[in-house]
Amino acid sequence: MTPHDAAAAADAAGGPPTGAATDAVRTRPPRVFIAANFLSSGGGSRSVVEDLAERLRARGYELVTASGYRNGLLRSAHMLATATLRRGSYDVAVVDLYSGRAFLIGEALSVALKALGRPFVLVLRGGALPQFSARRGGRVRACLARAAAVAAPSPYLLEEMRPFHDALRLLPNPVDLAAYDARVRRATSPRLVWLRSFHEIYNPTLAPKVVALLAKDFPGVSLTMVGRDTGDGSLRRTREVASALGVADRISFPGGVPKRDVPAWLDGGDIFLNTTDVDNTPVSVLEALACGMCVVSTNVGGVPRLLEDGRDALLVPPRDAAAMASAVGRLLDDPALAERLSREGRRKAERFDWSLVMPQWESLFESLSGRGEGAA
Repeated sequence: MTPHDAAAAADAAGGPPTGAATDAVRTRPPRVFIAANFLSSGGGSRSVVEDLAERLRARGYELVTASGYRNGLLRSAHMLATATLRRGSYDVAVVDLYSGRAFLIGEALSVALKALGRPFVLVLRGGALPQFSARRGGRVRACLARAAAVAAPSPYLLEEMRPFHDALRLLPNPVDLAAYDARVRRATSPRLVWLRSFHEIYNPTLAPKVVALLAKDFPGVSLTMVGRDTGDGSLRRTREVASALGVADRISFPGGVPKRDVPAWLDGGDIFLNTTDVDNTPVSVLEALACGMCVVSTNVGGVPRLLEDGRDALLVPPRDAAAMASAVGRLLDDPALAERLSREGRRKAERFDWSLVMPQWESLFESLSGRGEGAA
């Protein structure tokens, strides 16, 4: 009898398995329901959670996932329906919790899963969540209190969200280091790369302004802006700014690219621009560090807790094209600085490898399902 058959037999009998069936069930990992955005198959950005699901399946986990619908209302409805109708198919659940309107589905799932008696972990997402929580403290506290565990993917969210829950745990956003060939940038070229979805919170229009300033002293400067169009007008505005500043011919827009192609696009440049106005622990920055790129980023949200200015990156104020262009210029003029940032950045990325993060997820699932050490 397989572990799955043993569990099915127990369900049919109306009680827990015994004897050999009990041993079989103990050998299989907990069954996991993941409620998050699975949008890459429809052209959306691939999330960390999709990588987690893929790796869990490879390790023998039975998964239930939702949702891949692009429409927010359909996605929310699918998550709730899946949580309820397939409650017998999972032992523990993972729910991504965002701010803004997306908070509503996380809140609704927390109520549903609590009522269903399914232990779940809430994963805090997005650099704007602390500000949102400050405005809606009561609802956020109640939502977090329903969870069996609350995980923060960055020290920033860990610290900022402590007033709303007293038992947060750090579960970093990981990268697959093996996928990135680190190349130390000893003498950088003015080849810049930007990698995010085109959305106003990432302030993509700042990038062509930086290129225009750099072009005065570095005539070979070029920029590749990799990312999908979210439809909020950011891509169109970025193109318009580039044309108005006379640098449209220096900037390419290849659109969104599959996750497997990201290392190659990053390797094509030497300096990575992170222009965002709101951020947490951006995976795109971790990917750039893993490649050995020199990172120039705004110092917003969780970025200063991830990167150390002058050691593994250069940090500048948000919405300041002159400061960002000056930082890029420093890297182009100072090979020793570029090499130091490149080497130290790769060392920083090594702390976030999947080999270090996956055991933490597995231990958490065992604990939530009542099988791990210290479980009730």
